[in-house]
Amino acid sequence: MVAAALGPAWRGLRRLAWPPGGAGRGLAGGPAREAARERLRRTPPKPPPPPRAVPGVGAVVLVASGKGGVGKSTTAANLAVALAALGRRVGLLDADVFGPSVDRMMGLAGAPTVSAEKKFVPLEGHGVRCLSMGSLVARDKAAVWRGPMVTKALNDLLHGTAWAPLDVLLVDLPPGTGDVQLTITQRAVVAGAVVVSTPQDIALLDVRRSIQMLELVKCNILGVVENMAVHVCPRCGHHEHVFGSGGAAATARERGLDLLGRLPLDRAIMQRAEEGVPIVVAEPEGEAAAEYGKIARAVLQQLEEGGAAGGGRPRVLPGR
Repeated sequence: MVAAALGPAWRGLRRLAWPPGGAGRGLAGGPAREAARERLRRTPPKPPPPPRAVPGVGAVVLVASGKGGVGKSTTAANLAVALAALGRRVGLLDADVFGPSVDRMMGLAGAPTVSAEKKFVPLEGHGVRCLSMGSLVARDKAAVWRGPMVTKALNDLLHGTAWAPLDVLLVDLPPGTGDVQLTITQRAVVAGAVVVSTPQDIALLDVRRSIQMLELVKCNILGVVENMAVHVCPRCGHHEHVFGSGGAAATARERGLDLLGRLPLDRAIMQRAEEGVPIVVAEPEGEAAAEYGKIARAVLQQLEEGGAAGGGRPRVLPGR
């Protein structure tokens, strides 16, 4: 049936795999295949280049989740603004090439310029230097790229941008554990990562994979943020755990990680993000802003102490 369906293509494959005259040629085996295997054995794979420090940046910190829809980008935007409020010089790189959102959340307008040194000049939003694919392509246009193009774009955004001087560069990673995550961790010296999750078991399945990936690439995990931990009714004050209770906190305990903070499921956080004004800026005296500030202070403490999971002792530049 296969031969009939494929017709000439099937016959061509058969001649390639089992050529007339028996073994010795083609894909099926024989001396030619063994010689090719021997050449591969004698030629070790070329090792990747070592990670490079981003010039003028004190610490590169990843914001990861492994799962989409857990509020990771909202957390990254508010964490960046909270760090800036503590007197740090902060940058925010949106590494989600296919689904950028930092440009919208940070209220960025226009496109970044290019310096005389042919480097991107980040846009500034709420005291944070930002760069996002959303500022480089039209908002209604899709980036239909294969892996190598994504890798090159990320390398340009990371190392081809005039970030300096910064104390902390946050990198908002997309969901998953693939090309983007490996590119960042292999091509930049990373001081640590913040993992964001809701308490929901289904979200935690992917978050645990993200934690495992970060451990495999020997990245310091600074701690876990439990997002959408509880909803407080604005009318009666009733507390409801919409996505379950304490799942992210339990995962942090299981993996020996710090719980950096617990953020509420608050409509205002979402509304402010869509307006381009993070809740830390819009309502600086509110409970959500206070919790983001607590998380920012915990991140700085981890960086100054060298990170929760061992490794080097990244140096954070002194505040302004």
